[in-house]
Amino acid sequence: MSTDPELPESWEYTLQVPSDPLAPCIARRTLRTIFEEHGFARVAETAELLTSELVTNSYRHSEGPASVRVRREGKGKGVRVTVWDTNPALPGLQATALPREDAEEGRGLALVMRCADSWGGFALRRQPQGLTGKLVWFELGAGLGAAGPGPGAG
Repeated sequence: MSTDPELPESWEYTLQVPSDPLAPCIARRTLRTIFEEHGFARVAETAELLTSELVTNSYRHSEGPASVRVRREGKGKGVRVTVWDTNPALPGLQATALPREDAEEGRGLALVMRCADSWGGFALRRQPQGLTGKLVWFELGAGLGAAGPGPGAG
C-alpha cells in the first residue's frame, strides 16, 4: 500500500472492459489495487465483490462493452464506483432480499443494496454525446479517508 502523503484527495480512474467473460476478474483486480493504494483497504474486498457483480451483469445482459469508473471527490468522502454498459434496461430495483442459495442469478443487486453505503442507477437515453445505456453506481468508505492500511492490507 502506498503511504505517499502527496497523493491527491480527489482522483478518478476509468477501466474500459470488452464484452468478455474475463471482464469481472480484470475489474476486481483493478479495483483492489486502486482501493489499497489510496488507503481504502478496509473496503477493498467489498468493492471487488460489488464491482464484479455489476460487471458480470453488464456482460450477461448487454451486447457491448462496459466501463468502470472509480472516483473520490475530496477528503472525508467515500469512493464511488460506477459501471456503464450499453443496455438501457435497469435491473429489477425492487429486489431487497438475497435469492435462495441454489439460485443461479439474482444476487448482484441484492448484494449492492446490502453492502454499499449508498447506490443507485439510471438509464441514459438519447444523450447529446451519443452515449446510451445505463449507469449503476455504489459508494463505499465515507469517512475512512486515506489513513493507512486496514486489516489484511499488505
